[in-house]
Amino acid sequence: MAVAGFPLGRVDTAMTPQERFEEFLQARGKRITRQRQVIVDHVSSHHEHFDAEQLLDDLRKTPDGAKASRPTVYRTLAEMVAAGLLKEMVLGGRRVYEHDYGYPQHDHLHCTSCQKLIEFTSDEVSQFCAAVAAKHRFRAQGHRLIVSGLCADCCRNRSASRHQDRV
Repeated sequence: MAVAGFPLGRVDTAMTPQERFEEFLQARGKRITRQRQVIVDHVSSHHEHFDAEQLLDDLRKTPDGAKASRPTVYRTLAEMVAAGLLKEMVLGGRRVYEHDYGYPQHDHLHCTSCQKLIEFTSDEVSQFCAAVAAKHRFRAQGHRLIVSGLCADCCRNRSASRHQDRV
């Protein structure tokens, strides 16, 4: 079942993202500062794919987030990836983040023209990965598939501009 903001649904978890992050930091002898807490709260409450600069811009529009420094944002994002809360992808030379904790396995279609990311699930892709892993006696823990190309809107725009060039 799809949940608002999480089109592929959610996976039940034992802890909230905030609790998991706090536990992660404590295990490393670090504390949860107010800036880190604001960042985790903001990221956890939005499900768009984002980069660090977008996050920084969003935070600066909020009273608590305005105090978050650029180094703190970048450091906290790296810690959130290490804690298993976020996944990081490099697309077109840009680091993009998305939810990982409490979100089901899924893959992406990436438009190389407009940078749109489309999430999808596929039993066929999962079965293929399991079959390849079994063939090589490999114990798979997950996978990441990003199919690059052009979305329908960009294909339409290219067709229209090529037609206009010929006229």
